[in-house]
Amino acid sequence: MDQSPINRRDFLKTSGTTAVAASAITGLASAPALGAANSNEAIRIGFIGPGGRGFGAHVKNLVKLKKDGMNIELVAVADVYSEHRDRTANYIKKQLGNDVTAYVDYRDMLEKEKLDAVSIGTPDHWHAKQTIDAMNGGLHVYCEKPMTKNVEEALAVVETWKKTGQIMQVGVQSTSLPVWDDVRARLQDGQLGKVLQFQTEYYRNSAMGQWRYYALKKEMNPKNIDWKLWLGVEEGLAEHQPFDRAVYAQWRRFWPFGSGMYTDLFVHRTTAMLKATGLRYPGRVVGAGGLYLEYDGRDVPDVATVAADFNEGVQGLINATMCNQETRIQQVIRGHNGSFVFGNGEGFDGYDFIPERPQVTRDSSLKKQRISVDQVKDTTYAHFKNWIEAMQTNDQSKCNNPPDLGAAAIAIVNLGSSSYREGKVFHFDTDSLKVSNGDASWAKKWEAMSKARQKPKHIPGWKAGDKGSLLEEPAYMALAGPWTDGKPPKNEPNPSAG
Repeated sequence: MDQSPINRRDFLKTSGTTAVAASAITGLASAPALGAANSNEAIRIGFIGPGGRGFGAHVKNLVKLKKDGMNIELVAVADVYSEHRDRTANYIKKQLGNDVTAYVDYRDMLEKEKLDAVSIGTPDHWHAKQTIDAMNGGLHVYCEKPMTKNVEEALAVVETWKKTGQIMQVGVQSTSLPVWDDVRARLQDGQLGKVLQFQTEYYRNSAMGQWRYYALKKEMNPKNIDWKLWLGVEEGLAEHQPFDRAVYAQWRRFWPFGSGMYTDLFVHRTTAMLKATGLRYPGRVVGAGGLYLEYDGRDVPDVATVAADFNEGVQGLINATMCNQETRIQQVIRGHNGSFVFGNGEGFDGYDFIPERPQVTRDSSLKKQRISVDQVKDTTYAHFKNWIEAMQTNDQSKCNNPPDLGAAAIAIVNLGSSSYREGKVFHFDTDSLKVSNGDASWAKKWEAMSKARQKPKHIPGWKAGDKGSLLEEPAYMALAGPWTDGKPPKNEPNPSAG
């Protein structure tokens, strides 16, 4: 049942970068990407797995966007649960007036319907295969977060995305907030000086335990649910196990299908911080935590921390408990000259610049500042609208959460999860995109830079030269250095000179 990124190599045999075509549907022709030539035609969208989030966010927001004038058609649905198929079809019929064709297996929908795009809201372990199948079939994709279950799948999705040229949006809606572009520009211009650390959080609390608020219903039974297909046994996505309503409805509690707060919650905040800083893949990741309160049969921890170190010389800290909410840490980006403080959540009307003291910055003009930003009333609505606009112009650069950003976030949260489970530190080679067990090389690299008196590294897009990045050398440091044969360093001042 273990689905960790270190031992799921078999995924690449069927859906990954070594044989990506193997996951395409037999006989499914590749459809042309939407572009200027046919941008006036309605975008035909099908839904895959519109359950909780898939219905409440995907179906309802796309219906609203259609009503608000977006040139889309919602024409088909595929779900293993008959109740979800019927609910989606009936809702669209009532709201928009058109019939919706329903399927159990999404592959039948992709083969039989003339779709332009799909919206995926299935459990995590299906995301990669369904996304790759859709893009190989010439379809654009909106995939709910996390983009994939593990790192290897994420890299396979990125390669397929690049190969096919399809438009893809990952469902971290906070990336559609304008605040992150504003922050990144200020960081690159050196307002904080050398960027050193970000910290972020996602705290929750519940009397019943996280994800158990997804209610179990009598209608959830093997008669109404294709359990084998939901598991993905034939596809190699999970091993067979007896049907269990709790596993079906509350799958985020169990490792084979989700990774608890790591992929359901941490990925939200981590993706936003990557967008704000311009950072992508980590160099070193370690995770900690445990299952300290919610002893309800779950697998995933209720307290966790991930520390990700980047080759640019920045550390990211992601921290939370699922058992405490009123004393959350704040979201912060720290630099040598000051910090940006965002508070909690994602409903920002602005953020604060807190300068370091002038005795450190040597700049008395730096003052505490409130930086205002435009608010977004409904980030999920804005995120789907952003996807549609990117499809209409056939311009992936317009998507606020593209797959390469999604994959970087997966590398951090998933390796943090695997570190917790396996008791290991992981290194990620940003050139080869390979994961390995940690060793002493990370610390030695930074120590060597110090010994060589090198300049600090910077975030991508850095434009500020040495601003806030170089230390002063006190005059007395001339006395430093090893003594040789009882004699002081050569650079030590001679008190008798002059």
